Amino acid sequence: MQSRSLSRELALLVLGQVSEQNQPKLEKLAMDGLLQKALDSLMFHWREALDASASELDQAQQNLLDSELQESDRANHDKVRTHLRSALTGAEQVLNGLSASLELPRLLMLSDQEQIRLDAMRRVSLVLEARDQIDRRLDGVMENWRLSRLPRIDRDILRLAVVDLTDLKTPAAVAFNEAVELANRYSDEQGRRMINGVLRRFHDSASTASA
Repeated sequence: MQSRSLSRELALLVLGQVSEQNQPKLEKLAMDGLLQKALDSLMFHWREALDASASELDQAQQNLLDSELQESDRANHDKVRTHLRSALTGAEQVLNGLSASLELPRLLMLSDQEQIRLDAMRRVSLVLEARDQIDRRLDGVMENWRLSRLPRIDRDILRLAVVDLTDLKTPAAVAFNEAVELANRYSDEQGRRMINGVLRRFHDSASTASA
């Protein structure tokens, strides 16, 4: 189970470095280079997010101090505290993301294990070979939304979960759980809810169609 989870995560990171506009030749995908690019881009993203979160926390704290020094009403105090809690939640998400990113060197090392590497690239291949079809099927169960409007990381988590369900015959509960775990590491609360809901509708639709 652990090796399959690692291969899913490696596949997700590799997919994130593959263009959605141009279909690459699968045999030319070099995992080591793509994973290093994933590490670089994720660290840059979290560094920027951490800077933005630190600025927001500073501003929220200053607003709180200003409101307490002034004799403002309770409603204003509550508004400032809500802002501060929001800033703290954002900081927590950034720290969780950084924690996930710091796991990547371990994944780079583990990717040398042939079975994990082969399984990851198999998943990548299955997604890339049928990406348009997978996207159409996912679009069919989106409610008042389009797959293209989701962040890239959420799209790839969904695509890998579809491959799990349809090609690899992974039990639905396992596929859902693995997708949510990836969202816990690389997405946010809204992404987790969206991914879980879309996958359940996809599975229900597929089950109805095959009945």
